[in-house]
Amino acid sequence: MARDYVEMRDGGYWLAGTRVSLDSVVYAFLRGSSPEAIAQSFPLLGLEEIYGAIAFYLGRQEEIDAHLAANDKEFETLRAQLRATNNGLYKKLEEARQHLSSLQK
Repeated sequence: MARDYVEMRDGGYWLAGTRVSLDSVVYAFLRGSSPEAIAQSFPLLGLEEIYGAIAFYLGRQEEIDAHLAANDKEFETLRAQLRATNNGLYKKLEEARQHLSSLQK
């Protein structure tokens, strides 16, 4: 009997019956993580679900890559909007980051 490992809901791809996005598994896979390493990062998932998700991605690579690119673009747009509306906060964060960096040297 065939099993569905990935489902589409709320405008995204999710591992069936979980709150783990396909994006998370695919990005780990594309960074070179093995299915076993991905399983360590997502203990809720078994190797069967991870291999199923990777097979789903490979079978629809062009479609999923387009989905990932659209999500990245949307994230960057939102990040730029937040930075513009909270410029003072981002300035303080950058100053704190530089201060920590100087302490580590």
